[in-house]
Amino acid sequence: MSVIIILLAVSITVAGFFLFAFLWSVKSGQFEDDYSPGSRILFDDKPSSTKTK
Repeated sequence: MSVIIILLAVSITVAGFFLFAFLWSVKSGQFEDDYSPGSRILFDDKPSSTKTK
C-alpha cells in the first residue's frame, strides 16, 4: 500500500514539473510563431552566394 502512495507522489511531482515547463515556454514566447512552420515547407530556400571551387 505504501508503494502506491510513493508512486502517486512521484507522478504528481513529474506532472507538476511538466506543467511548469509548459507554462514557462508559453510565457517566454516559444509558441508565438504559428504561421511560418506550416508554410515554410512550401517555399524553396534561397541559394547561397558563396561558390566552392
